[in-house]
Formats: sequence, C-alpha cells, structure tokens
Amino acid sequence: MGFAPSDMKVKSHAFENGGAIPKKCTGEADNVSPHLAWSNPPSGAKAFAVICHDPDAPLITPAGKYGYVHWALYGIPGSVNELAEGTKDFVAGKNDTGKVGYTGPMPPNGHGVHHYFFWVIALDQQLTLPAGLTLWELLEKIEPHAIGMSRLMGTYERK
Repeated sequence: MGFAPSDMKVKSHAFENGGAIPKKCTGEADNVSPHLAWSNPPSGAKAFAVICHDPDAPLITPAGKYGYVHWALYGIPGSVNELAEGTKDFVAGKNDTGKVGYTGPMPPNGHGVHHYFFWVIALDQQLTLPAGLTLWELLEKIEPHAIGMSRLMGTYERK
C-alpha cells in the first residue's frame, strides 16, 4: 500500500487504542462491528474505506499474503466520519471466511493475544466499486487515491 500519512485520528466507543475489543464484537458472541469514528481527515477527502486486519493470525497464503482479513468496507462518502456499531451501510467486501461483511475476532484457542488493526483510509475521490472485493482487490483499486490513513488497534484473546 502507498504511504499516506495524515493527522487523522480514529477512535471507538467500544474500546480504547490498544485495549480489549468487547466480546460482543467477536465471533464468540454477537459478531457485530464496533463503533468507529474519525476526525481531522485530510483536506480533499471525498470518500473513505475501512479495513480490519489481524496480522497475528497464523495464516500465509500461496500468494504471500499474511494474517486474517476481518472486514473491508468502502463507498463511504467524505461527509461521513462515524460508523455505528453493527453497521450494514455502504459497500462490504469479502472477509477471509469467504463471506461479505464483518466477521469478528476469534483467534485460535490458546494462541495468545491478537492485535486487530482498524484502518480508515481517506480517498481523493468516491469510487464506484462492486461489493465483495477482497482486501487485496480493494487495495489495488484505492491505493492510487489514498491521501491519508490512520488506525485504531484493539486486542482479543481466546483462552
């Protein structure tokens, strides 16, 4: 992915940066996406994309991709700066379960603490993209338009 530093900040009502993701947002419970909000987007932001990725997942694909993709959401207008818990708005991509939409943390039992990165990427234009893109397909389409990004990191552990 291209380098797009910005002063944008991402936060959630559900957990603090570096804090534990609540069980209701995991695959062990209600499996609802957490609330996310962002502030101070770069000037010229016309759209946003949101990604949740677990780099600690013990998964490497034949294509050299690693970790586990839990969520790709895009088609978010530049006027939006917040996603409600469990949102079904906007355009959902395919997660690594092979389904479209959000799937919450559920690392292997006893695998330790996993880190979940919720990225918000600001784009210089609103792109018309089909539903069901994988993270890697999405990144290929949006990378030339990324003008800023920031993240919120949460943790989860199954015992």
